[in-house]
Amino acid sequence: MSTPARLTCIIVDDNEINRLTLEHLVDLTPELELVASLPGGLETLAFFRAGGQCDLILLDVEMPTLTGLELAKLLPKPTPAIVLVTTHRDFAVAAFELQVVDYLVKPVEFARFSQAIGKVQAQRPAPPAARPAAKASEQSADLFVKVGTKTIKINFDEVFYIEALSTYSVLVTTTQKHIVYLTLKALSERLPFAHFVRVHRSYIVNMRRIEAIEDNILKLGPHEVPVGKSYQEEFSRQLRSL
Repeated sequence: MSTPARLTCIIVDDNEINRLTLEHLVDLTPELELVASLPGGLETLAFFRAGGQCDLILLDVEMPTLTGLELAKLLPKPTPAIVLVTTHRDFAVAAFELQVVDYLVKPVEFARFSQAIGKVQAQRPAPPAARPAAKASEQSADLFVKVGTKTIKINFDEVFYIEALSTYSVLVTTTQKHIVYLTLKALSERLPFAHFVRVHRSYIVNMRRIEAIEDNILKLGPHEVPVGKSYQEEFSRQLRSL
């Protein structure tokens, strides 16, 4: 399956420190590609008049000459997605009248920034190319796995998570646990299901079984699984793609 194209974006803010902060957040977000960082509305209009294009504008509200709200009304059609960024909440009503995708209050935290980018992605039109036919193994939730001396069929819709156990793996289902004589890495390479995602050096989870997330702890039915620090960015990307 091909990787979706990144969203091209520009930053518009008259404060250099704020621009640098947003540039850093963009740099931390693999789904984004920064094409310009501009200090005001006039420079932004010049960018578009010169043929510049982008999918998303991270737009400050309070700027001299042209405010962000005034600039949004002057943008060319089709208008890029807009996420407003400001120090005040007072512009929320005006923002949504302009049908902006989201509204961030400074200082912007990465988690909240990622949530806004997820909203932009969710509104992005689907590519026109037809999706390839699913593999036979992806059409069924059943998979044959060697457990002890037997090879048994397991319905992976019923699997909450898979846990590493030395050189073995444990499949935790809605009714029981199965010890599989494969390492977690080897088992992950054989799984044909895209919604089974590694979230920790010791865990793979069924994303469809996640009921809640709290402080990087996943709630899967009666079970809790931690998200490892080095896995958090990829997990967030996978969660937004569901």
